[in-house]
Amino acid sequence: MRISALADRTGVPVATIKYYLREGLLPPGEATSRTQATYGDEHVDRVRLVRAMTESAGLSLAAVRDVLAALDDPPRSRHDLLGAAQHALVADEARSDGEVDDVVRRRVGALVAARGWYDDAALAGRLAVLLRDAERAGVPVGDEHLAVLADAAELVARGDLATVPDAPADAARQVVVGTLLTDPVLVVLRRFAQQQASARRADGGQGAV
Repeated sequence: MRISALADRTGVPVATIKYYLREGLLPPGEATSRTQATYGDEHVDRVRLVRAMTESAGLSLAAVRDVLAALDDPPRSRHDLLGAAQHALVADEARSDGEVDDVVRRRVGALVAARGWYDDAALAGRLAVLLRDAERAGVPVGDEHLAVLADAAELVARGDLATVPDAPADAARQVVVGTLLTDPVLVVLRRFAQQQASARRADGGQGAV
């Protein structure tokens, strides 16, 4: 198909597709002349994937490149695949974190140790920044609330990993892309649950109205 047909199938403007090509996010098509090329179904999948990562997951182009590299040459273990997705997000989010005091860092370290979690410096640093920012905003996340959030995160993580297929290529896509694109889904589901919990509380625990 020509680039115009690729744009029609993906809903992505031709100008954006050309931008993806220039940035190396999309492999070149098969040249049919000096200025023309044809594209296949693999280009449709890649365009949709890049758009989802930039628009839904909110990744920068640098982070998208990292994710695509992991998909094109996947690590052997699922644990490393998960790390590729997580570190792409953390690297993007940590652009201007600033300093975090030792009290907050120790608190995060204690949580990680108590949970028996993998000691990931990048994730621990990002969590410390988020806790710091919440406190600065006047809505600190107390230890009890943090424990509730950690319990929920462990439950979600088990559900995430249960969806990973056995085939290596499919596993790479599910772990890396699934992690990135279901984060926003989790946020929206939390909003729904908050509304339900608030309605029940307002109704004296009898259920939503």
